[in-house]
Amino acid sequence: QVQLVESGGGLVQAGGSLRLSCVASGSLRRIDFMRWYRQVPGEQRELVAAITASGSTDLADSVKGRFTISRDNASKTVYLEMNSLKPEDTGVYSCNAIAVPMGKANPRNYWGLGTQVTVSS
Repeated sequence: QVQLVESGGGLVQAGGSLRLSCVASGSLRRIDFMRWYRQVPGEQRELVAAITASGSTDLADSVKGRFTISRDNASKTVYLEMNSLKPEDTGVYSCNAIAVPMGKANPRNYWGLGTQVTVSS
């Protein structure tokens, strides 16, 4: 069974930093895309950052210059380094992976439960 487990969230003052991690466990042939989403109550889930298997990245305009996404394919981990945090960065950050499980041919969509990030002003 494939699982994504996030960690690293917490409460931080504006201007501070956090590093989120998401580890994929289970039998996977490969992981194609890994993404971080942010969910705020009453709002649509927002794509914050994405990274391909080869390391190409994409960031939402609101976090460019402040956030960095990276991944370690050997450990099936994706990271989100968040600097210069703002109160509007507050939300539940969830990890998403498009991956092919062992013994299967087609990719599937996997989600973690999320980790809360709260930025105080």
